[in-house]
Amino acid sequence: MALSNKFGCILLNTSNKSEAAVGYGTLYGDMAGGLSVIGDLYKTDIYRLADYINRDNEIIPQNIIIKKPSAELRPDQFDTDSLPEYRVLDSILYQYIELQKPADRISGEGINSATVQKVIRLINYNEYKRYQAPPVLRVSSKSFGDGRRMPLVARY
Repeated sequence: MALSNKFGCILLNTSNKSEAAVGYGTLYGDMAGGLSVIGDLYKTDIYRLADYINRDNEIIPQNIIIKKPSAELRPDQFDTDSLPEYRVLDSILYQYIELQKPADRISGEGINSATVQKVIRLINYNEYKRYQAPPVLRVSSKSFGDGRRMPLVARY
């Protein structure tokens, strides 16, 4: 943010759709920015995009790609401490958000009803964070923001 202010450039937000969906970000911290360029891409899509970018030569360092995802809020803390693996999480998110499936119709490898309920609870609970997030470049029919409006305050 300091560099953005100093040089008059827009601050690009680094949140992705998986993190934004479940509220895995800090308001006024890593959720800050003027534009979210990858906010409509699931974490697994970002890994595929990184592989595509590196198809001919290494542009994105491989150690960044293979490193276990972490918010790095404390030593040895990983995203999987509080979230399912992104392969499972993204499958649930896709079915719930994009396909608008009800919880009892969401299925797949490694997906059980308790995990589905936890993820849906996180999605619904964290709507207030998404209201304060920067605009997202839309690449799907159900991007957060104008693509998917939910009440800010609701009982689930």
